Amino acid sequence: MYLVVIAWIYVVLMMSVAEATNSNGTVLGAVFTFVLYGLGPVALVVYLMGAPARSKALKKRAAQELLQQTAAEDAAREKAAQAHMPAAQDPPKSP
Repeated sequence: MYLVVIAWIYVVLMMSVAEATNSNGTVLGAVFTFVLYGLGPVALVVYLMGAPARSKALKKRAAQELLQQTAAEDAAREKAAQAHMPAAQDPPKSP
């Protein structure tokens, strides 16, 4: 995927150089060519192609937080249950 991105940036860079060095071209035209044909579309494509990975990472983080929250609630519930248990009584000592 990144090979296509690098290749496209190279092509657009060469288009920009041709625009800047042409007798009718300008450096401003070359900059606009590079930004509008190169950086803009490439940034959009890379962002859209990365959406599934970002979604997966977000779901994984939410699952970990839920697991931590559940573990904390279980620990608190166990601690509360132990606090409400009657204390173990020592058996009476024989004389």
